[in-house]
Amino acid sequence: MKARPRTYDVLGLLLKFHAFPADVQDKYCLVEALVPPGGGAPMNQHAGETECFYVLGGRIEFTVADQTRIAGAGEYVPIPDGAPHAFRAIGDAPARVLILNAPGHMHEVFFTGVGKVLPEDQVELPAPREPDLAHLTATAAAAGMTFLRPESD
Repeated sequence: MKARPRTYDVLGLLLKFHAFPADVQDKYCLVEALVPPGGGAPMNQHAGETECFYVLGGRIEFTVADQTRIAGAGEYVPIPDGAPHAFRAIGDAPARVLILNAPGHMHEVFFTGVGKVLPEDQVELPAPREPDLAHLTATAAAAGMTFLRPESD
């Protein structure tokens, strides 16, 4: 049986799946992300799937609901179920973060659905590319996620 791909380019982030839900009795999904400066995830929300982040290196600005904080290496950021949230790497260097989703099926479907498979040994950030917004939105909706537009003043 051919091994399943575990390394993806998702919105310019290098994602490495350490555990798919099927690997761990459908309990969680564990992904390590290398995030380019200024890169991250737009404001989104999803009910029914717990999410948290553990910063391994660099600095990441997190927005959760109406609160913003900057987290560095060794800091943990939980996302309450269904809370709107976003993140982006700040500074001049990429950031590394572990992302834990439980039970993780929603994120597995989204990340693998919009991601481009990369070589398993890739450790460098992928080359930037324009996202297919229609595919991104449709895949998110099918997975049970919603992207939120920033409120205008």
